[in-house]
Amino acid sequence: MTATWNQPLTLPNGVTLKNRIAMAPMTTYSSELNGDISDQELTYYARRAKSGIGTVITACAYVQPQGAGFAWSIGTESDDRMESLTKLASAIKDNGATAILQIFHAGRQSNSQVLHGGTPVSASDVAFPREGSETPRALTGDEVEETIKAFGEATRRAIEAGFDGVEIHGANTYLIHQFFSPHSNRREDKWGQDRSAFPLAVVAEVKKAVSDYAKTPFIVGYRFSPEENYQPGFTIEEKLKLIDKLADQNLDYLHVSLQQFFDTSYDDASEKSRIERFQEVIAGRVPLMGVGSLNTKHDLDRATASGFAELFAIGRALITDPDWYKKVSENNGEGLLTEIDPDNQVALDIPDPLWDKIMNVKGWFPVKEQAGK
Repeated sequence: MTATWNQPLTLPNGVTLKNRIAMAPMTTYSSELNGDISDQELTYYARRAKSGIGTVITACAYVQPQGAGFAWSIGTESDDRMESLTKLASAIKDNGATAILQIFHAGRQSNSQVLHGGTPVSASDVAFPREGSETPRALTGDEVEETIKAFGEATRRAIEAGFDGVEIHGANTYLIHQFFSPHSNRREDKWGQDRSAFPLAVVAEVKKAVSDYAKTPFIVGYRFSPEENYQPGFTIEEKLKLIDKLADQNLDYLHVSLQQFFDTSYDDASEKSRIERFQEVIAGRVPLMGVGSLNTKHDLDRATASGFAELFAIGRALITDPDWYKKVSENNGEGLLTEIDPDNQVALDIPDPLWDKIMNVKGWFPVKEQAGK
């Protein structure tokens, strides 16, 4: 019988999560300009950690100054961030959840404004296929090696700050994703001849940092996107081959980035969902985390019953209702908040910058209409 989402799960490294629900990594735009965590963010994370969920995965934290993807984001690029990172880990762990720091480099998804006049970097000097995207500078061979080492250093800082683990952000068109993509990686050196080389090198460096610095079992996860919808982009068949390799890297979980949990691929005729296809390749070697519009107990029960994932990430539903887990697990979702009341910011513990975006980006979150407006 398939285990349910509110039961514990022991990861390959022996760490036991109290349940299979994780807060998905979501950008808050609410850190200090230097990359330190803000007081409002600490409150935001602490509130959701104490809701009963097993794990909190933070917003992405950049591993190098040139890796910042947007202003007001979390930094893990320097030992100057140690006090901030320690506060963040404590805010999550002291409220009962496992604390995982997501580490990333934005690559060409950054811009000169965020980088204070600097030029974004990537595998090659090819701009993202979107109007207004800046053309990046291709990293030199030495810089590629330095970037890999920066992921290891970020892992060391996460360990020393008291986090329980890191999630390597290899998804959503950021730098690790860029090295795997034929659109953004046109290199002729070893990093271009084998586009899986950079993702695997980052994993190896992170695992080395864990071996060197962690005194107790430390979680390492990896998030990935299933395919690209522009040309030349990688196909789901290519990504399945990379995930087959990653499943042998002694990771503690893999995390597929999806809009809808049961989405099917748009680049071939398979009727199987993407997550089912990845689970077939992984074949029980490492737990798979799924995500995508899992908003209700019914959604979770259906996802669990599919057998396609062992872990489940919850995103906007946890912002909309910080007590989501308690309501879903204890009351079958009774009283669940499904839209955001514009008068309810304080009660929801949402930082000001994130709140402003929720209120002003139409269609991003369900927002309750106010009478007379």
